Amino acid sequence: MGYRRRLRLEGAVLALCGAAAAAALLLEVDAAREGPANTIAQLAAVALALALLGPRAVRAWAAEAEPVEGPVSGDPTPLWQLPLVLLALGAPFAALDAWDAVLRVAGGCVLVGLAQALLLERAAAREEARLGGVLVRLPGSGLLRGTRLGLRR
Repeated sequence: MGYRRRLRLEGAVLALCGAAAAAALLLEVDAAREGPANTIAQLAAVALALALLGPRAVRAWAAEAEPVEGPVSGDPTPLWQLPLVLLALGAPFAALDAWDAVLRVAGGCVLVGLAQALLLERAAAREEARLGGVLVRLPGSGLLRGTRLGLRR
């Protein structure tokens, strides 16, 4: 699977998980609606960081892309793991009864997912056009190690 398709699919699923969690919190948990200005400000900061840093990261990863042959692609994130990411990030705040923070986590997942599916996918498309090939994620990529890309011509 090409990198752009992975970005669209994984981003869409993460955004949907975050939106579902945010909707459930807003409808069912009064404490999630506390501090709306703080929630809006923090989510705006996340959106700004994604807009500024996301495309830059894709360009840097593409600049270091290794030539590859055949259908090489790193292990995709299994889609069933994406809701678990949301749960793992929100659980400590839920345990503290900080439901407004859980809402910010859910909103952050929406923003990260949308950035992946829309913004980073477009940045990857521009890099593919510039480089004249298809970007693929290489094995060894990871959240803490960063993304390694290959270029298939």
